[in-house]
Amino acid sequence: MDSLQIVRDAYTGYSSYLWRELTSPSWGNYLYWLIGISLFFFLLEILNPWRKGQARFRQDFWLDTFYMFFNFFLFSLIVYKAASELVVNWFHHVLGMMGVTNLVALQVDSLPIWVQLFILFILRDFIQWNVHRLLHRVSWLWEFHKVHHSVKEMGFAAHLRYHWMENVVYKTLEYIPLAMIGFGITDFLIVHLFTTVWGHFNHSNLKIPLGPLRYVFNNPQMHIWHHAKKLPREHRYGMNYGLTLSVWDYLFKTAYQPSDGRDITLGFHDEKEFPRGFWGQLVHGFCWWKK
Repeated sequence: MDSLQIVRDAYTGYSSYLWRELTSPSWGNYLYWLIGISLFFFLLEILNPWRKGQARFRQDFWLDTFYMFFNFFLFSLIVYKAASELVVNWFHHVLGMMGVTNLVALQVDSLPIWVQLFILFILRDFIQWNVHRLLHRVSWLWEFHKVHHSVKEMGFAAHLRYHWMENVVYKTLEYIPLAMIGFGITDFLIVHLFTTVWGHFNHSNLKIPLGPLRYVFNNPQMHIWHHAKKLPREHRYGMNYGLTLSVWDYLFKTAYQPSDGRDITLGFHDEKEFPRGFWGQLVHGFCWWKK
């Protein structure tokens, strides 16, 4: 298949998918799940906010809300779906020239579906934890990740406020490890929904005690320290990198939570130079070598 046909098929296929998402609500419709999950956490934040003085429509609330739909839907429609299809096709073509026709190293499709989902969730979360560390330790990646850390008042919608390049970085580094496992499931909606719910929870203006489960799952009182403007000396690149699970941070000694962190200052040291609007943030990070 030629490149033009791949691009054409990607655009038409994703456009059809997005239209179905908008016009045909169903149990498998992620768009309306995202809206419903967001409204649920918005209501919880109104009924029982952790920071009582924080406005219901906090600073940058609408910007964060736009990011939710841009990163999950619009970005793919504009360029990402077509570009990723081209790269994957090229990657498999190169592998074929090298005599590699099958990336699968571990076949798990004979396992029960719940076991496959569990393996996918654990593996994907561990990969994302490592990618998240890279975003903080590699200077040019950090410039993109600053978009997420530019949040000054925390709320559920901050979960999906991130630079579009993070989509590229995460998906690229996830692709090979996940492709090497032969999952027999075609729909990972339950994993996506769970991680979306927990990501909203981690960023929310809520305090719901987890007890001993806090050593397994991330939570707002732990994650807010990840956004702290002032970093401790022993964690100069950051801490609490877990997206859904906190266990990786405890295992690899990147966990840090001296208090519940309710009123700490959020951001980063050179934030005054950082663009506040969407368009400035959209292109930020591409001139990192000039800094």
